[in-house]
Amino acid sequence: MEFGIYTFVENTPHPKMDGKLSNEQRMQNLLEEAELADQLGLDVFAVGEHHREEYVSSSPSTILSAIAARTEQIKLSSAVTVLGSEDPVRVYQQFSTIDLISKGRAEIMVGRGSFIESFPLFGYELNNYEPLFEEKLELLLKLRDSEKITWSGKYRPAIDDRGVYPQPAQDKIPVWRAVGGTPKSAYRAGQLGIPMAIAIIGGYPEQFKQMAQIHEQAAKEHGHGRLPVSINSHGFIADTTEEAYDIAFPAFKLTMDRIGRERGWPPMSRQQFEASCTLRGANAVGNPQQIIDKILYQHKIFGHDRFLLQMSVGSVPHEKLLRSIELFATEVAPVVREEIAKREPANQD
Repeated sequence: MEFGIYTFVENTPHPKMDGKLSNEQRMQNLLEEAELADQLGLDVFAVGEHHREEYVSSSPSTILSAIAARTEQIKLSSAVTVLGSEDPVRVYQQFSTIDLISKGRAEIMVGRGSFIESFPLFGYELNNYEPLFEEKLELLLKLRDSEKITWSGKYRPAIDDRGVYPQPAQDKIPVWRAVGGTPKSAYRAGQLGIPMAIAIIGGYPEQFKQMAQIHEQAAKEHGHGRLPVSINSHGFIADTTEEAYDIAFPAFKLTMDRIGRERGWPPMSRQQFEASCTLRGANAVGNPQQIIDKILYQHKIFGHDRFLLQMSVGSVPHEKLLRSIELFATEVAPVVREEIAKREPANQD
């Protein structure tokens, strides 16, 4: 199994911090987080796209380029690229450039996005939310197939036998589709033959099992082999459960309450938060053994190939986040890998 971190580069206050950071300092901290993840042997570092005041990540490709120049081994991905309000040609060029800087480590994770700010910002109609995404995903995948492209669609101007440059170091940049709880999206990813990332940020993970099953079935129906699946979760790791809860809860509450005011959710209580951190809950918050148990529990459900953790659902103190990365890489990942390696021969019999 691959292990990684994803972030929206949030910049919000926290009770254990001396005020909110400058955006410049937050970005410098992020680069240090990515370097540590690379040095400790994590597999993936991903940056999401947001166009809101509390995030410093409106340009993930720029951030990933900076990380690419400061790392050696870790794969670099978006999480996600909001493709419906992007130009697929520019996305492909940007990530081809990241691929060249990183010597073949770029990936693209696309999704429709959980926020809609980018659509009016870039002049797209929200009533075209889904067809824009599907058309642009088709174009992005076509761009991987050949240096020159001829293409036409409904929403983007046609391309007539044009070369798209630069070409990446890899033969094909991996493209993942991120999904929430929509079966149609899971089916479409399998139909297209692309890996799928399931974002589980609420409820119970077993409720999402059908998403993996639909993806697998669609892949079989359309002549594709087994496709990788990632589970993407909110979480935080500390040396003790109490410390993990005390650090993570204020950040989670600030972020979720802010979104909740927009969407009609009630404020998050400490009791609700801690319930979400139990074995069957959605959030991977706790000491290393709790996180090991949770990932292995979920692996019995999904048999997934990758686990990505968003450790900063709202800002947490930088030194505590670095410690969380260290525990993830040195105490959680090796144990889970070893246990899954023991399970796999049994699954093959």
